[in-house]
Amino acid sequence: MMNISIRQLVRQHNEIGIILIAILMVTLFTTTSFDKWANAYNLASIAQITATLGLLALGASLVMGTGEIDISVGSTFGIGALAYLGTVATIGPIPAMLLAAVAGAAIGLFNGFIVTRFGVSSLLLTLSTLLVFRGVAIALTEIEGLSFSVPYDQRSGFFYQLFGGGDILGINTGFWWLILGLLLLMAFLYATPGGNRLLAVGGSAESARSRGIRVTRVKVRAFVICGVLAALAGTLEGGKLGFADGGMGRLMELQAIAACVLGGCALLGGRVPLTGVVVGAFVLSSIQSYLVVNGVQPQWFMLLLGVIVVTAAISDRALRDWALRSR
Repeated sequence: MMNISIRQLVRQHNEIGIILIAILMVTLFTTTSFDKWANAYNLASIAQITATLGLLALGASLVMGTGEIDISVGSTFGIGALAYLGTVATIGPIPAMLLAAVAGAAIGLFNGFIVTRFGVSSLLLTLSTLLVFRGVAIALTEIEGLSFSVPYDQRSGFFYQLFGGGDILGINTGFWWLILGLLLLMAFLYATPGGNRLLAVGGSAESARSRGIRVTRVKVRAFVICGVLAALAGTLEGGKLGFADGGMGRLMELQAIAACVLGGCALLGGRVPLTGVVVGAFVLSSIQSYLVVNGVQPQWFMLLLGVIVVTAAISDRALRDWALRSR
């Protein structure tokens, strides 16, 4: 009876696996490096890193839920940071943040339009836009020599602090933006017709189309939301640092996709466990922090990231197959 209950739990909640991994990981890291890893300062740092990566991964998971993929989120992250920091000193934090969101939405709209209108592979298309906008960011900062930073005397304002530059309860405000984003997306995905249509498209685009769902519109909307969240993450990171360069967000697209896979997203669409995605971002951020505080070179994290993704994909398939055997 207990065995069947566990199978049913795994079938219904794709994030169970990553939650168990997170519990085991926290236990291991705490017992092996308590004074270095499990202290208030480091945990607050992990929360901030999780916020940035989590927002990227949440957006990527929506696109993945429709059966597509967006690996341009890293460069969109950088463009959002540049748009915010390049204008915040002159037009203020709120208009600058809105401008960054518009830039992210425009990138997402372009990606979604090209993918759905011309049938281009989303992997190929977003790889291209990743390179294009990364090149734009590098050109602006390193070739043109433009400065994207905010003077220290302008970083004390309430809204600047709210948009990544301050703390609430000792934790960077980016973390609270992540919680807000997670709650809003959960409400959208699980309690609105738009969310149901997104999951239906990911399950079977042809079946969804036969039921009158506008598949193109659903996919474009997912790309736009993904772009906005990536730009928001860049804004919050830029607000925290106070400056940005052309390489900002480099390789974060890989971490975002890894967090989605770890969280239980299906690469072919139809599964978007948002809570699992955030936990996946927390696991990756915690592993990176654990390596750093123990003196391991950060380059090893990328090697470990690749191993984690492959292991997670294999484990996820094995766990799903095991859960379905009782049917």
